[in-house]
Formats: sequence, C-alpha cells, structure tokens
Amino acid sequence: MMLETTKDIKIPKDPIERVIGQDNAVSKVKLAIRQRRHLLLVGPPGIGKSMLAMGLAAHLPKPRDEVSVVHNPKNENRPLLEVRSRGEIMKGGLVSGVRGRVVAPTEVPTFVAERLGFRCSSCGDISSSRNVVCPRCGAAKRGKLSRGKRLSPFGDIITEIFEIGTVEPEIEVQLTYGDNAKKTVVYQRIDETRIRIVDKDELESSRKSPDRKLVNTILPLNRQLFVGVSGASETELLGDIRHDPYGGHPQIGTPAYLRVVPGAIHEAHEGVLFVDEISHLGHLQNYVLTALQEKKFPIVGRNPHSAGASVKVNDVPCDFIFVGACNIGELESILPPLRSRILGNGYEILLNTTMPDNSANRDKLVRFIAQEIEKDGRIPHANRGAMGEIVAEAKKKAKEMDNARDALTLRLRDLGGIVRLAGDLAVDDGSKVIEKKHVKRAISEAKSIEHQLFDRYGSVWSGLKKDEPYLEHGGADGYV
Repeated sequence: MMLETTKDIKIPKDPIERVIGQDNAVSKVKLAIRQRRHLLLVGPPGIGKSMLAMGLAAHLPKPRDEVSVVHNPKNENRPLLEVRSRGEIMKGGLVSGVRGRVVAPTEVPTFVAERLGFRCSSCGDISSSRNVVCPRCGAAKRGKLSRGKRLSPFGDIITEIFEIGTVEPEIEVQLTYGDNAKKTVVYQRIDETRIRIVDKDELESSRKSPDRKLVNTILPLNRQLFVGVSGASETELLGDIRHDPYGGHPQIGTPAYLRVVPGAIHEAHEGVLFVDEISHLGHLQNYVLTALQEKKFPIVGRNPHSAGASVKVNDVPCDFIFVGACNIGELESILPPLRSRILGNGYEILLNTTMPDNSANRDKLVRFIAQEIEKDGRIPHANRGAMGEIVAEAKKKAKEMDNARDALTLRLRDLGGIVRLAGDLAVDDGSKVIEKKHVKRAISEAKSIEHQLFDRYGSVWSGLKKDEPYLEHGGADGYV
C-alpha cells in the first residue's frame, strides 16, 4: 500500500469490516445477525470483542415494539404493561392521548432542560436524562456542587452522589408566557432524549378524562440496539423502582408508574446485550440465564428500605441477542447452564491474538492506525515512516507476547495507545503529521509501571523494596 499518510486510507463505515485478523469470528457474527444467535467471545482484552458486538447490533432491524408502563387505578403498586407495535403507533399517535410537539432538549429554555435532567448545571452539556453525572465534565448534573467541581473518577460514583447530594430531575416543568393574555405551557420529559410541549389547559382537561391512560414509555421506538454492561450492579442489569420520599402521595409524591426504571436486559430488547468480563457478574448470571430463557423479566424495587420495594411490573419483554466476553482464564467462572444456553443457540469463539505477517495483513494494520486516528479526533495523521514503525512494533509484540514468528499482534488496544501517545507528541512538537521519531519515543514511554520498575531497578521486586523504609516509618507522616 503506497500511501503518504493515513489520511489517504478509506475506512469502512461498517463496524464489522473494521475488525482485522478475526475472519472466523466475523463470519460467525454475520451468521448470528441472520439467525439471531448468541455469542461467547473469548480472548485477551483489546482484540476486538466489543467492536464485533457493536457490528452485530448495527445490522439488526429497527425495533418493532414500544414498551410502556401504565398507571393501574385499581392497584398503583402493580402498574400495567403496554407493548405497542410500530404500525399501531404510526396509526394511533401518542400513547398518552395528549397532543403536543415533541422536541429535543436543545429546543427548550436552558433552565427547563436542566430541571428535566438533560442539561448539566455546571458545564451546560446536554446528555441523557438517565445520566446523573455529566459525561463531559464529571459533575453531578443537578447536585449541590460548587460550579465546576468534579467527582472523583476512581470512587463509587453512586456513593459519591449520595454523599454530595443531588436533586432528582422533574417529570414536568410549567412556564407562563405573556403579560396580559397569559398562557401556561407544560414541558414533559417523555423519555431519555425527548420532551413534549403541551398546553396546560389541554393537559388538565385530558387528566380529568376518565378514559385517559397515564403512561411512562420505558423503551421508545428510537432506542439504541447495542447495550453494553461491565461489572454491572443488580440495579443496572435488572432495573429498579426509584425511591419517592413522599411515598407516592397523590398530591406531592411521584406515582409508581413514573418511577419504573428498566435494566440493561430490558433496554436490549430486540437488540444486543453485550456483557464484558462476564465472570464478574457472579450470581447475576442466573438472572441473565432466566431472561434468555423466558424472554421477559419483571422490574421490581430492589432496596427493601425504599418506597419502591412494594412496586412490581410483571413480564417486561427482554428478547435480546446475548454477547458475552471473557478471558481464557475466566471460562470456569461462567455458569455451566449459561454456557450451555449459548452453545445450544449460538457459538463460542476463541479469538486470534496474532495474524500472519504478509502484505495483505500489513495493509489491514495500517488501516487500523487510520481508524484509531479518526476515532481519537485530536491527533494528526501518520506518515509512511510512522506507519512502518508501528507495523514493526506489532511484529515485535507478536514475538514477545505470543511467541509467534513472522506474525503481527492483534492485541490492538496496546498499539492504539502507542498511536495516541505518538499523536500527542506530534501535537506537542507542532508537527502536522505523526513521524517515525514520535512513534519511537511513544514506544519507549508507553510502558506499564512494572516495565518502568524493571528498567529503573532491574526487577519489580527491587522496586518494591525501595518503598519499604518509607512505609516502615508510617509514610509521609512518619517523616514529619
């Protein structure tokens, strides 16, 4: 491939076609798309497991079902379930029966978007109403934080939020316009990404109607078909009923049907549930197995001390394609019945860690470099010298890590780290492209702490010994 820079490389739009060196896995994924089969992908981190799962989801048809929770006037703690097809929705309009304009959070006043849980009060970024923490700045979106203060990325985010204090997003916000002929408009949060704008008088009239159904759409038609979890909590995986400090009081509380939160197994309905490091789920694997078998799973309140503990929604659909991922050493931690379920209706695939060193595969590796640069978006393209140096490093890693001669490594996350560091060094130099010298320097600097200890002290053990006198005197306090 005679190229001057990676800018000249055409990158496939299909995520499956971006996977390199895993031809057997790609063919199985394409079968899984057609036949709706489950997958277990086995191999070390950074060889394309999540990309294969995303590629599978990208080829699935659009969801057919919209799933809503409906208020049950006979028993508020047992909300009803309503599943409507795409065709029914197109014919019947909005489920609630209330006419109004559906808009994005960017189309409403900023304080409305903030109160409904979309806009971050610290940086102003718009994100899903389910994100309690802003993905951009790391602050609690509606927390009692000083402006710009960040949450620690290393702690338990949920714990930190409760320690700092957050404000629950509102379901509705009213806004009155005009001086003389006042008109009140109601902004309703109808799902994670949309707001409905309705006239208050029409809304009140509709609410007084004995025929009106009170509805909370938990799985909209325009949902994502790829749902990834890793080390999921029970609530994240299986759903929950949000706590109401007012116990669902008819005047000041939030009704039970509005507090129902779907889990990942429900959000993946008609799509793909990707569980990375599946062995870390522990006993939760049993629930995944049940969901796979029954294709439905109830949503219940999981905190016995919460007002949601008495609420339950039965038979919530969760018909998904399951894609699990793990390392070879974690296979024995996966429940045998779950593996049997996957094998009975799918494939277990051992992914490659190397590929033969030939011209075709070198071209694929160069394309990978271009993909990483495009994905990062903050580093320049690489020239021919830089590309050649990265290919040489791929050959070296194949020998060192897998004892493979005349091969190129497929442990691509490590190579991606080298590409990014080399790009950062090029930016720091003011260079318009990543050059060979930047890659060489990145290779020498992109080392784990263990490698750095070995280089400095001759062994990891010797490096650890250096800390002993410091620790024996009580750390920093011992030297004061």
